[in-house]
Amino acid sequence: MLMAHPTVLRNLVEQYEALRVLHAESGGEEARQRMDDVAYTLCVSTGTGDVDSALVAARHRLPGARPEDDSVLSS
Repeated sequence: MLMAHPTVLRNLVEQYEALRVLHAESGGEEARQRMDDVAYTLCVSTGTGDVDSALVAARHRLPGARPEDDSVLSS
């Protein structure tokens, strides 16, 4: 499996989190569609099937993540 560069993963995670806030605040269709697109890209980039797993996988691949660190699992 190809692995996305950590910079790409960090950018996708940041985009998804920002879009989640925008969608929660405004509920706009444009924000929802972009959030779906970023979620799909995260899943493809991490080889996962859902956005929650993709976020965990992406965060574990970022610099400074420790394999035994499960802090990313608490949301």
